[in-house]
Amino acid sequence: MLDDRTTAETTWPTAYPQGYAVVDVETTGLARDDRIVSAAVYRLDARGNVEDHWYTLVNPQRDPGPVWIHGLTSEVLADAPLFADIAEEFADRLADRVLVAHNAIFDWQMIAREYARADSQAPVRQRLCTIALSKELDLPLPNHKLESLAAHFGVVQQRAHHALDDARVLAEAFRPSLHAAARDNVRLPLLECRPLTEWSDAPATPRIGYQPSYRSVSWRPSRKRPPCPYPNPGRFEEGRPLKQGMRIAFSGDTSVERELLEDRAIEAGLHIATSVSRLTSLLVTNDPDAATSKTVKAKAYGTPIVDEAAFTQLLRDVAPAD
Repeated sequence: MLDDRTTAETTWPTAYPQGYAVVDVETTGLARDDRIVSAAVYRLDARGNVEDHWYTLVNPQRDPGPVWIHGLTSEVLADAPLFADIAEEFADRLADRVLVAHNAIFDWQMIAREYARADSQAPVRQRLCTIALSKELDLPLPNHKLESLAAHFGVVQQRAHHALDDARVLAEAFRPSLHAAARDNVRLPLLECRPLTEWSDAPATPRIGYQPSYRSVSWRPSRKRPPCPYPNPGRFEEGRPLKQGMRIAFSGDTSVERELLEDRAIEAGLHIATSVSRLTSLLVTNDPDAATSKTVKAKAYGTPIVDEAAFTQLLRDVAPAD
């Protein structure tokens, strides 16, 4: 495992952040109207050394969701503080640091929504996804699960899906990752954290088992995208650039916000397809082995498949339409 002596012989990259907040949140579910039920933060210094840690339960004011995963029942959460009650202390833990999480877009969006509900904003400007970092380092992982990253660095998980232990495991795995990146002068995959600017409360349609008094919140309204002005030139071919007019489909989670990826593709002159057909030029997915309808169809049609990192590189040099 790497330590300070490993990187002492080389100059620590001056562009690297001065501090990190390794975060894990457990939630009532994965949807946009779900709530946080517990949160943990490990604060790290510039070289990934632990400064302190913090943990809290949060009363979601609704059914706690998958108790069989996080173990937090309605009885356990009944006397827990509301998010608004812990928002200031949570913010103190995040302030002036890069938010680090495993699949960081999920944790960031859950946190951003909670702060929006509390009529506030989280003091976070950048995030770093450890999945994206492991790809930058080309770590030989069998998959992108936290347990695989932990096993690679010899970190022992004690209570999976407990926010404090997940955050500890991630902090312990992030430190050697950070030192490996510094040793090889790898550019950290930092992304902007944008606070929510469009938000509204609306009566929810109660889900089975959920308290009917709960009011859900909506995310951004769907946007109607302009039609692509270029004809479809056909399928993407490995070793050649993307060409304006190509039909691009996405499947599964992405480390960069999907909406932002789609915006970049459209600005480059590509067409965003909502499904996969014989006309689809390329499917972008970080999990090509997942049996989603899009990946199944892509394989049946022989549609080329690349991951998010490769697609981001291809976006840098899109060939003009004929």
